[in-house]
Amino acid sequence: MTIDTMHQEVKHQEVNSAKTTKQKILSILKTVVIYGLMFAVIYTAVNWWRQPVMPASPQLQLTDYQGETIDLAELSYEQPTLVYFWGTWCSVCSFTSPTINKLAADNYPVVTIAVQSGSDLDLHSYLDENDFSFRTINDQEGDIFDDWQGQVTPSYVVLENGKMTQGLTGIQPLWSLKLRLWLASVF
Repeated sequence: MTIDTMHQEVKHQEVNSAKTTKQKILSILKTVVIYGLMFAVIYTAVNWWRQPVMPASPQLQLTDYQGETIDLAELSYEQPTLVYFWGTWCSVCSFTSPTINKLAADNYPVVTIAVQSGSDLDLHSYLDENDFSFRTINDQEGDIFDDWQGQVTPSYVVLENGKMTQGLTGIQPLWSLKLRLWLASVF
């Protein structure tokens, strides 16, 4: 082989090598996009299936664990209101409740419903231990959650003008909850 032939062969191998690197990157990106879309579709379907459902005649005037009356319908006429179903026993809720506390601290209308979380005294102790200051209704028997056909905690409902506009479950970041409340107020 001559030196020119060897240079051409090396250049040809470099071009083929570059193509395979580009092809590998495109293949990886394609795989990530496909799996990302599959995850999004499955997550959306599961979330839709598990979300709470507003009862035909919901009880929207409730009493919190401290004895104060909360009128969810009235709150939701003023601005979209987030109703957060959770439990002191729920391990996922230990991650989501601090986010809800931040949302409430930022003056967003939030009402939480503690599902089967013990007596009012137990609930009060739990809220104090965790520095949670959100308004909480103690659903000791789980009747309110059952009325809303709740399947999992945490679950969220956005109420506007006395009607449910959105329902979701699982871990939700703060920006997502703020966006959902804002969208409910705009549309």
